[in-house]
Amino acid sequence: MNRKHWVLARAGLVAMCAGAVLVAQAWTVGQVAPMSGAEASQGRAYAQGMRLYFDQINKAGGVQGQPVELAVLDDVGHPEETVTKTRKLLSESKPVVLAGYFGNRNLSALLESKALDGSQIPLVGYQSTDTRVLASPQMFSTRAGLAEQVAKISTHLATVGITRLALVFEERPDAQELTALVTKAVNPSGAKLVASAMLKSRGGSDKAVQELQAAKTSPQAILLVASSPATAAFVEAYRMEGGTAQVYATAEADIEQLAKRLPVEYMSGLSIAQVVPSPYKVSGKLNKEFRDATIAAGKTLDVPVSFAMMEGYVNAKVIVEAMRRSQPVTPEKMSAALRGLESYDLGGYWVNFKPGQVGSKYVDLSIVNAAGRVTQ
Repeated sequence: MNRKHWVLARAGLVAMCAGAVLVAQAWTVGQVAPMSGAEASQGRAYAQGMRLYFDQINKAGGVQGQPVELAVLDDVGHPEETVTKTRKLLSESKPVVLAGYFGNRNLSALLESKALDGSQIPLVGYQSTDTRVLASPQMFSTRAGLAEQVAKISTHLATVGITRLALVFEERPDAQELTALVTKAVNPSGAKLVASAMLKSRGGSDKAVQELQAAKTSPQAILLVASSPATAAFVEAYRMEGGTAQVYATAEADIEQLAKRLPVEYMSGLSIAQVVPSPYKVSGKLNKEFRDATIAAGKTLDVPVSFAMMEGYVNAKVIVEAMRRSQPVTPEKMSAALRGLESYDLGGYWVNFKPGQVGSKYVDLSIVNAAGRVTQ
């Protein structure tokens, strides 16, 4: 081979290698969530929901010619692990966005650690009702906030003549802010908080039940702001002590997990705020799209279809839209694109971050009947 041909061949080889590198590149979405432990089913379902949509996008050519990949690390639900694993993820995987985080204490610890400071990376989609997290400029919630959930519940209760409420919540640093938020949210419906109790570690449910029973005014309904394990423990303790008030839980509690932890007689009458459309119905464009995606995935699904999976799917759609609007796709451009999302329709589910950090107002109620079946 003469020098000219050798140079051309070498140039072709370099071009081929460069092309291979370009194909291999991907936009990375980073998730630190419970993949093992008490909340593992929700974390895994949320991740599966995001992967469902990313797979659809990748089969269609990706975003701006590059695939979207999900890098996941397990924090086992421990706040300190959330911080450690997030630092590791940022350092090693270089994500353009974070997504799918879980837990009030976990998100609070992440903010306090300042692990995100300086990176300008947005965190899109999380399960937390911590009022300080909701106000963070780097946090974008693709689900309705606590105020919207409580307002929906109290409005429903007003239609059936219930106005005396008790607030039961897990121990949290923003307890005062939470109480103030709930009080303000229930006022328009004419409801009032007549009692409150905090769930503290083991044995907390029994003590909370005692505090409610000792209240001067008996509540007609109980508003629970707690994780699935804490919600299940309280409901069981309350019913075992003969408690008869209706129990309403915010979307922190997962209805599928409660059904596994509680017998039908304790689930009966329980209502839970849902912040995404039902994954079991085909009543709209988004529902049908999600159902088709799960059918196409078939046996490759790691976990059963659930509300958490639907929420992950919704979140992935928002992330991809922000990527499409980012030129180029960087954490800074992603943040700007998210702030510019206004009345974005995902198929009957609207997201709007202009203005604010909470992008949705969608809330529905799932109510468990005497037979243990869920109605909406």
